[in-house]
Amino acid sequence: MSTARKFAEQGGRVAAVGRKKDVLSKIERPNIKTYAVDLLNERETAGLVKNVVDDFGGVDVLVNAAGIIASGTVEDTTLANYDLMMNINVRSVFQLTQLALPSIIQRKGNIVIVSSVTGLRAFPGVFAYCISKAAVDQLTRCAALELAPRAFA
Repeated sequence: MSTARKFAEQGGRVAAVGRKKDVLSKIERPNIKTYAVDLLNERETAGLVKNVVDDFGGVDVLVNAAGIIASGTVEDTTLANYDLMMNINVRSVFQLTQLALPSIIQRKGNIVIVSSVTGLRAFPGVFAYCISKAAVDQLTRCAALELAPRAFA
């Protein structure tokens, strides 16, 4: 949420997204509109992007910073925890990026994807988190490669 506040301090109009209304209420400002959304829900996520485009006229900068971490090793990470981390840390980033792209391309905007050193280097006890951040890093590289020609069009 500090990124949202920083953009707002610099005069940006910000759409801040999170799961918890009580956390979002702490950052509300005149130029920050908050949206409580479960990024695991495809319909809610699609509705979010539509609402942001309607409310703001488009998307200039998308900052993908959603992420969760849970402890676990290759031996004891449950499939449920693995799926949860992959869905929040990777799938929601992909979906938000894909849904916001038409507006970002039209407005010659930018996409920022927040990752972690764990995407580059393995750490013990956070097996699925490391995998998810490596996937986020690759998603970022692939999207950048595919979208770069449009930045100069």
